[in-house]
Amino acid sequence: MTVPTAMAADYKQNPFTLVYDGAITTNEPGKVNIHPVKYKLNGLDIAANVYTPPNYDPARKYPAIVVAHPNGGVKEQVAGLFAQRLAEQGYITIAMDAAYQGASGGEPRNTDKPQFRTEDIHGAADFITRYPGVDAARLGLLGICGGGGYSLAAAKTDKRFKSVATLSMFNSGRVRRNGFADSALGTFQERLQQASAARAQEAAGGKILYVGGGAAATDAQIAAMPFEMYREGTVYYERTHGHPNSGAYPNSGGTYTVSSLMDLMRWDATDQIELIDQPLLMLAGSKADSLYMTEDAFAKATGTKDKELFKIEGATAIGTYWVPEHVDAEMGKLTPFFARTLVSDRS
Repeated sequence: MTVPTAMAADYKQNPFTLVYDGAITTNEPGKVNIHPVKYKLNGLDIAANVYTPPNYDPARKYPAIVVAHPNGGVKEQVAGLFAQRLAEQGYITIAMDAAYQGASGGEPRNTDKPQFRTEDIHGAADFITRYPGVDAARLGLLGICGGGGYSLAAAKTDKRFKSVATLSMFNSGRVRRNGFADSALGTFQERLQQASAARAQEAAGGKILYVGGGAAATDAQIAAMPFEMYREGTVYYERTHGHPNSGAYPNSGGTYTVSSLMDLMRWDATDQIELIDQPLLMLAGSKADSLYMTEDAFAKATGTKDKELFKIEGATAIGTYWVPEHVDAEMGKLTPFFARTLVSDRS
């Protein structure tokens, strides 16, 4: 592959440190506005951005959507892109940094446990449903990549979400347990031993051990990665859409605590997925090597009859994050889906 070296979007050039194309640079009357907020969740400070629609009037009532970011991501990247695009359609949206990651609080940094990531989504619902102008009866959920798997988990039991959509859904438990494309089945017990030892070391006050991290990948290292999603993801997070809180940087992203594997490896996004009875839209690239995860979850989601799997023609997993024609195609499905499923029951 050709590895780009130039930044596509420099966070330093945006006052809100947003890195996606077309990002807000200033709040202007009559347009989508962005509002950085912080709120408490289980004693931790959660950092989030709320996007309000054009001509927002807090005295009115608007539907709202929670947007959950990918593993390795922060709110300023693809989650912010879709939060802004959905706000353009008349929704109040929120993109938040996961606890222990990004600009949110929590130690050890980069703890990545499914119960925390799922609780992040419940907490965002708590906050946004009390935001001025939000109609709590019209709340939707969009999860991207790893956030998609955790959105499925949240929607199983959180019926405040009237509908749920995923983009390039990544089943973190399955991949951490089995390897990408089920390529590491033979090392399951060995990796659990390592995770258990890492937790014991943490409990004794020793060094926190991490999977990944360190220096940014070289061109040769990226080219040698066996899966396209990881190659393109490394470029996205470290180069073209890099942010100081994500990727190879210290607060989030391409690294997580080894001890987190104790929780990740016993979890699966599809466990009890039949509890989802809300409308479900699952989007994934037709060329994505992670597509198998979306197809598996979709087949198992038997609790809802209102469901659709839509493939973005020609898109890879990471391409769904930022390639303009793919994003437009995704919005072309998300817009009517949320318009239909987040309807007011008021006369």
